[in-house]
Amino acid sequence: MEKDYFAHETAVIDKGSIIGKGTKIWHFSHIMPNCKIGDNCSIGQNVVVSPQVVLGNNVKVQNNVSIYSGVICEDDVFLGPSMVFTNVVNPRSSIIRRDQYVSTHVGRGVSIGANATIICGNKIGAFAFIGAGAVVTREVPKYALVVGNPARHAGWMSEYGHRLHFDSDGIASCPESNEKYSINLGEVKKINT
Repeated sequence: MEKDYFAHETAVIDKGSIIGKGTKIWHFSHIMPNCKIGDNCSIGQNVVVSPQVVLGNNVKVQNNVSIYSGVICEDDVFLGPSMVFTNVVNPRSSIIRRDQYVSTHVGRGVSIGANATIICGNKIGAFAFIGAGAVVTREVPKYALVVGNPARHAGWMSEYGHRLHFDSDGIASCPESNEKYSINLGEVKKINT
C-alpha cells in the first residue's frame, strides 16, 4: 500500500502511528509508536514526536522540537524552532514516572515561539500567541499574548497574528482581515459578521 505522505529517508517512523495525507516529515525526525498526525502537517528536521501524541491537521512543527507523550495539538498549530513540551511535573532520573504523564492541550490556531517551554498540565486556548523564549507555567486564555519567564499576559492577538487594540467600547479590529473582536471580563471573542 502506497503512503499518502512524504518522509525523508533519514526519518524514523515507528509502527502503529497514523500519518495523514499530504504530511511531510523531514531529516532525522523520529515519529514514535501510536502517534496520530493529521493531514498536511510539516514536521521539520530533528523533531521527536513521542508515543500517543496527537497533532491535528495543518500543524507546522519547526526544527529541533520535542513533543512528549500527553500533548494534543488541535488544527493549525505552529510550533516554533527548538520549543519544547514537558510531560512530568517533577522528573528525577532515578525514579520512573511514565505512569504520571500530565497532558497538555494546545487549542486551534495557537502559535508557540522559538525556544518556548510549555510546562505540562496546562491548556493553551485557541489562537493564543506564546512569545519566543516564554515559559508557560499556567493556563493561557484564548487569543492571549504571553511573554517572558514565567510567561505573563501582555495583550491580545487576532486569528491572523496581529496585536488587538480595544477601544472604549471593548471592540478591536484586525488590521489584516478587518475581523472584529470584543472583550468582556477578560475574555476575547470574535464577533460574527
